[in-house]
Amino acid sequence: MASEKRLSARRKHTLKSCMLVVANNLLEVESQAKAAEREKFLAEKCPPLELPYSREELIELCNKLHEEVNNSEEERYCIEFKLNLVLDEVRDLNIKIVDLRGKFKRPRLKKVRMSADAMLKALLGSKHTVNMDLRANLKQVKKEVKEEPAEAVGDWRKNIEDKADRKKMFESA
Repeated sequence: MASEKRLSARRKHTLKSCMLVVANNLLEVESQAKAAEREKFLAEKCPPLELPYSREELIELCNKLHEEVNNSEEERYCIEFKLNLVLDEVRDLNIKIVDLRGKFKRPRLKKVRMSADAMLKALLGSKHTVNMDLRANLKQVKKEVKEEPAEAVGDWRKNIEDKADRKKMFESA
């Protein structure tokens, strides 16, 4: 890291301006190439117009131009029609892809207050009576009643004096 030298601000500025000059020259060359290509295309598709002097030649030229316009319109219509077909096919394929992926919005489920018995009855029909009383099959356990010592049940006011003595022991220490 220490061996690498940082560029000064002036050097950075100089390099940046050089890059901009080179890029500007490249853009200029590219725009000239596009203009030359455009001129070549127009010369190929639209030859220079030679105006005849007689009426019949003008009518013939108009008819020829009319036919060329009709041909270009037919080509445009065919290309547009093919494009629409391809776009429709792409749209259909996208829909199929989405369907195959299974991406759809899941509906929000509503809360239903129903007991397990009622749910099974709804699913299985009224013929099957299933009792979902889960507690029926549980093992019965007898509880042992703990007897509390009689001392703890006594009056709490009796022990206050004993506790006061303990408090004094902690305070004196």
